[in-house]
Amino acid sequence: MPAAGPGPSLVKYDNPVLLAEIRETKKKGKTVRGRLPPVDKPATQTEDILNTILPPREWEDMAQVWVQHVSSTPATRLDVINLQEQLDAQVQLKQARETGICPVREQLYSQCFDELIRQVTVSCAERGLLLLRVRDETRMSINAYKSLYESSIAYGMRKALRAEQGRADMHARIRILERKADDLERQNNELRAKCEAIRQQEAEQRKEAERKHSEDVAFLRKTNAKITEQLQAFL
Repeated sequence: MPAAGPGPSLVKYDNPVLLAEIRETKKKGKTVRGRLPPVDKPATQTEDILNTILPPREWEDMAQVWVQHVSSTPATRLDVINLQEQLDAQVQLKQARETGICPVREQLYSQCFDELIRQVTVSCAERGLLLLRVRDETRMSINAYKSLYESSIAYGMRKALRAEQGRADMHARIRILERKADDLERQNNELRAKCEAIRQQEAEQRKEAERKHSEDVAFLRKTNAKITEQLQAFL
């Protein structure tokens, strides 16, 4: 018996054997020249179907290759009850989630379904092959949904990254526009101050011009009055 193996499984397997022993058994089972080969038994055909549905497990331990074939022993009602108990125990032991996506729960239920296929195949090979088609179709559908889910997640992540990048660009543009608005506001205030200064300067200039004009008019009137007085004096 090997010290290590591929691990426990809900599928029922036979005891592991060395690969060298299997080859030796096959050599001994070869037909001798001149003798008819033995007729295949239904059990051998069932084992071949089981090995096709559930391939043997192989592993290496201490430089020896071990092989473990799936069991061809018919299942009883007690085996089904034990399978259900083992499934519940493994779900609790491995802390599989009860709802949602859980790879651990998916693996355990897949092993349970494979064991049910094994039990059905031992009793009726055709029914087992039909269940195999159902299993493969279900797995293909699940893989397609997984691919679709992963694609949608990747698409959502890309959209989120683009939105985040767009939001960052928008914030940068807003900051630029705010700086431009501040510059324009500053220029506007400077122009308003200049306009006010020019308006005040023009008002002062106009007042000074009016004052000079008033003085010139008064001077001219005074001069005109003197000239008029001198003319009257001469006359």
